[in-house]
Amino acid sequence: MSAEALSPWLRLPLTELLRQRGHAWLLQGPSGIGQYELALALASAWLCEQPTEEGTACGNCPSCHAIEVRTHADLCVLMPEVAMQELGWPLDEKAQADIDDKKRKPSREIRVEAMRDAVGFAQRTSARGRGKVVLVYPAERMNTITANALLKTLEEPVGDVRFVLASEAAWQLLPTIRSRCLGFTLPWPATAEAEAWLAAQDVPAADAAALLRAAGGRPSDALKLARSGQSPKAWALLPKAMVRGDIGALADHAPAQAVGALQKLCHDLMAVGNGAAPRFFEAADLPAAPPRLALARWSKSLASAARTAEHPFNAGLMLEALVSEARTTLNSAARRRP
Repeated sequence: MSAEALSPWLRLPLTELLRQRGHAWLLQGPSGIGQYELALALASAWLCEQPTEEGTACGNCPSCHAIEVRTHADLCVLMPEVAMQELGWPLDEKAQADIDDKKRKPSREIRVEAMRDAVGFAQRTSARGRGKVVLVYPAERMNTITANALLKTLEEPVGDVRFVLASEAAWQLLPTIRSRCLGFTLPWPATAEAEAWLAAQDVPAADAAALLRAAGGRPSDALKLARSGQSPKAWALLPKAMVRGDIGALADHAPAQAVGALQKLCHDLMAVGNGAAPRFFEAADLPAAPPRLALARWSKSLASAARTAEHPFNAGLMLEALVSEARTTLNSAARRRP
């Protein structure tokens, strides 16, 4: 990935990273601001055969082309299988065959078998003579066994191999993993910069600001909302629909999406209740904030629901329960003592 293909707020960080030495980087920050894109651009620059004067990837050489078509022999990408499918990276033959034959579903964690293959990859000779790169994303999806399989290679790499780990929850990584990497925190994009980028991705200018707010200021998440058909008007109406217990307001949401939307609503009501500004909704769109204890109970319940939302026992019943709990909590504001 060339620097020109990067989001504008990631170009300076890429240049800064390329000026520094180190065999292992941990790129960290909240979701939706470009950890994966920056990690891939860094790997592309390290492997590029005709880098620019700034050290970034040229985007035209055989190495850059091989990365673009996901076939570079010196780049090992470690991701959960669901993320690899989403981002267009091929699975190994056995994993693909197991999934095609319905023997199992794509993994949501980085499998230890894939990590062991990566350790073997790190020990082999570079195929193109520019060294090798292991890219891990999202790094927090390594369980303890998988992380420990990486640890020794990360501490004592064999040959010319570099690592770039990208994480949206770096605190979940083992301390021993974090301590062996140079850390880099991604900057938040300015609102005007993010809105201009969304407009360049064909998001209507009238929708960009509202979608960016709904995504908590995360441009990539805002773009996903736009491409999923999220209506800014429907988002603004969601809080008061939950006061009425209107399940139709979440009818087109998967359980995990519904939980995420309600967590944003709960967050904003907690913020308003403590005298802060809301982040995901306009203040005028919010109902009166319920008592803090009610919000704390709701927040805890939503966190519990999030752990099973990807595989609910019954999606319809779960959605009904979520809306019922939201209605009960939000209407408790009317019973607050003066």
